Amino acid sequence: QVQLVESGGGLVQAGGSLRLSCAASGSIFRVNAMGWYRQAPGKQRELVATITSGGSTNYADSVKGRFTISGKNTVYLQMNSLKPEDTAVYYCYADLVPWGARWGQGTQVTVSQ
Repeated sequence: QVQLVESGGGLVQAGGSLRLSCAASGSIFRVNAMGWYRQAPGKQRELVATITSGGSTNYADSVKGRFTISGKNTVYLQMNSLKPEDTAVYYCYADLVPWGARWGQGTQVTVSQ
């Protein structure tokens, strides 16, 4: 069994900050990569940021310079200068050995004007 437990979502005013966390637990041999995706109402799920076990990071253009991903078995997403268009359900993602791709339950981030 493996579990991804997310926390840190909430309501914030535009320009504010939030920090999301996601902890991977269970019988995990290795974490290849972890990251965050988001899905806004009526839109497809999109990549926000990922980090590999070696520390390489990748960001969506829309969040570069504002969001920072860090961590290993627990991954963090520091979100600064939030905009209303960042409003979405944020999902933690992990590529785990031997389990493959796993998703968290999602956490709501709402940015008000």
